[in-house]
Amino acid sequence: MIDQEATTMAPTAPTASAPTEASPLSAPVGGWRRRTWLLWALMGPGLLAMIGDNDAGGVIEYAVTGMQFGIGFFIPFVLCLAPITYTIQEMTMRLGAVTQTGYTKLIFRHFGRWWGYYSIGTLVIENLLTLMTEFIGMTAGLVMLGIPLWIADAACLTLVVSLALFTGYWTKERLALFVGALNAVFLLIALLTHPSFAAIGHAFAAWSIPSAMRGHIVWFVIATVGNAIAPWMIFFQGSAVIDKGITAKQLRIGRIDTLLGSALQVIIATAIILCGAALYGHVTGAGALSPSAIISALARAAGHLAAVLFAFGLFNAGFLAAITISLSSSWTIADAFGWSRSLNDKISGAPKFYAVYMGSLVVAAAAILIPHLPLNFVAVLSQALGAMVMIPILLFLVVLTSRKSIMGAYANTLLARIWGGSIVALLAGLTVLLIVQTIF
Repeated sequence: MIDQEATTMAPTAPTASAPTEASPLSAPVGGWRRRTWLLWALMGPGLLAMIGDNDAGGVIEYAVTGMQFGIGFFIPFVLCLAPITYTIQEMTMRLGAVTQTGYTKLIFRHFGRWWGYYSIGTLVIENLLTLMTEFIGMTAGLVMLGIPLWIADAACLTLVVSLALFTGYWTKERLALFVGALNAVFLLIALLTHPSFAAIGHAFAAWSIPSAMRGHIVWFVIATVGNAIAPWMIFFQGSAVIDKGITAKQLRIGRIDTLLGSALQVIIATAIILCGAALYGHVTGAGALSPSAIISALARAAGHLAAVLFAFGLFNAGFLAAITISLSSSWTIADAFGWSRSLNDKISGAPKFYAVYMGSLVVAAAAILIPHLPLNFVAVLSQALGAMVMIPILLFLVVLTSRKSIMGAYANTLLARIWGGSIVALLAGLTVLLIVQTIF
């Protein structure tokens, strides 16, 4: 791939606006207190990207996977994805911190307009599809309480849009982190299903696929991979790093943030699969069940409390992901067209940026009101499509972080280039398998 001249770039995006609130990185403390404060202050972009990736669609997909396959194959498989997710998001964090340039702008600069607009177009489509699953998840519990779908949908939309009213990146990030912390509820639900730890241990020793389901495994494998390394995560974390003010000097803390996020992501995903596995062999046609039906089935198998908590967890997962996914669209489009693009800006200071944020939410919220929408199919499809569109985006990431002309001393080592290329090849191979299986 050959670099393009500056004339082939999209309009240059301005540098993120100056913070409108006091920066937490300027606290006048020293020694261990300074280091501890910096660790707390710099945590956020990686955690939000990873935890937000266990979104409502992901929760549904993980639960359905557990219902159809049990714990024999997918729990070990999900845990094996943590190093892959960390590798991708660490490169994303490092690229943003070193270059202080948005990922979209880098694609325009180094790969040309066609690939730049391809990245924007595919991301927006994938994000809208994924946002639909967030609203499906958020409204499921409210509908079960007897609230009409359109009222529940409007209430969820209002709640997510209201985040834009808060002032400053720091405030919005800390609020989102609090929401993300509530995803720990899935650990409690998994315990309420009384899983067999001996069976879990056997799953790691045997790691086998139920013979009756082997014909369907490829679709769920690529959907699981697509959930673990969704395209929006790269655009979100790269822009969040810049907006927060993280530079190459804070790479060590950025890596800790990313490592914690990747670990928590797979731990929570494992808990959700265990929740679904409680219904393994007890429910037929799991792939066609609505979120409400899954919650009802869980109530019969694990009790009313487990079902209520699952409904809350599904709402919470959708709420956090609706924020992060919409922001990834806003940052991407604003970066490409040179609009003000900082969360430190008020709505009046970055109207187009916030218009994309709110507009994408409105479109997704309206779409789920379409009659007879196949809810679970949309959820699994969004994860599978994410893996497909990820291939060129991930390839660009590996190339960009490997160039010393861009990264200097922070460029990928030879081993990192080989590992990154292997991840791209693996994902491409899974995508080809999915296409072949679908056709034949």
